[in-house]
Amino acid sequence: MLSQYYWPETFRITEVVQSLREMDCDVTVLTGQPNYPEGVVARGYSALSIGTQVRDGLEIHRVPLAPRGRGSALRLVANYVSFVVSAAVFGPWLLRGRKFDVILVYAPSPILQAIPAVWLAWLKRAVLVTWVQDLWPESLSATGFVRNRRLLAGVAAIVRWIYRRNDLLLVQSEAFVESVKRMAGATRVVCHPNPGERAFSTDPGGEPPALMLDPGFNIVFAGNLGTVQALDTVLAAAERLRESEDVRFVIVGSGSRAEWLAAEVKRRQLGNVRLAGRFPAQAMPGILAQASALLVTLARDPILARTVPSKVQAYLAASRPIIASLDGEGARVVDEAGAGVVCPAEDAEALAAAVLRLRAMSPDDRLRMAQQGRAYYERNFDPVVLAAKLRRLLEELLGSDAAERGSTGRTGGDDG
Repeated sequence: MLSQYYWPETFRITEVVQSLREMDCDVTVLTGQPNYPEGVVARGYSALSIGTQVRDGLEIHRVPLAPRGRGSALRLVANYVSFVVSAAVFGPWLLRGRKFDVILVYAPSPILQAIPAVWLAWLKRAVLVTWVQDLWPESLSATGFVRNRRLLAGVAAIVRWIYRRNDLLLVQSEAFVESVKRMAGATRVVCHPNPGERAFSTDPGGEPPALMLDPGFNIVFAGNLGTVQALDTVLAAAERLRESEDVRFVIVGSGSRAEWLAAEVKRRQLGNVRLAGRFPAQAMPGILAQASALLVTLARDPILARTVPSKVQAYLAASRPIIASLDGEGARVVDEAGAGVVCPAEDAEALAAAVLRLRAMSPDDRLRMAQQGRAYYERNFDPVVLAAKLRRLLEELLGSDAAERGSTGRTGGDDG
């Protein structure tokens, strides 16, 4: 498994690896030094270190990288590029003498991290699979990170090169399939959604919640506090609901806009908004279970409309009604599951109306939504179900004629 992000960073790939190991897969991880989301390397690690740690019998090989810092585009680019270079240079040395059937890339932004995987797959004569979590170059233009057309065209050419050197491409959303197919050439593209969090499948053991919510109709938003989460829409909806004394918004998480959010809550004097901070993944089931409803928001953008935010799976698993202030694929999932109410992205008035509509429903109706959401989760996003599906996909790929041709076609390299 090649991923720039891994434990102790809170990305879903850590749990995917755990689930695969429980499916009797022998997994090794190649990753960087943990520095997300704080932007500084976690305690006990060093940005320039190279080495291997063993956690619960799992080998985790780490390469140097430049920490991402806070808010600097230059630091972020350095972070991405340094991992690509380090993984390509030091990865073969760390994995020397090892044979692998499959190199699987977990690829949130940037997709460029798949470049060292192409090199490693050639060296190891392994099947290469990339799990695409974000659409490039579309997401670069959507976030405004890159606006230069020539640069975007150059990125598109690199993405095509990466896609076409894979034996299989997995995408996290059905809405990704056509976009990726257009660039993938003959490479097969399959939708494989992100699983829910394993914490929602385990017994909390009767421990008290890490955060206690006050009485009332609590709308809980949990997750990353970034630019694409349309947090201004949440605050604008809270302003419209000032007079609804029992309605409050509880925001759990951290991210690049956390300081801005705290300043805005204070400036707007929003007594109905509580900023609770960040909690570990294992604490989230106990927190979400207290919510009257769970809120997911995204900015209005055609690219974002193709994604299913990972919090949607967690919300479905939590068995609470969902308010989805977003467009496209994420809204479709909530609506198809019958798990809550949906309103357009970045529409504060519609969001406030959705809160009031859900509050006006009977407890039985809200319970029915919660139960429908959990049933949908178990059919479509349960970690065990998806790990079994992923193993089958990899086994089929290894046994197929196309995979055999792709493997034998890599004539160079040795075992590193």
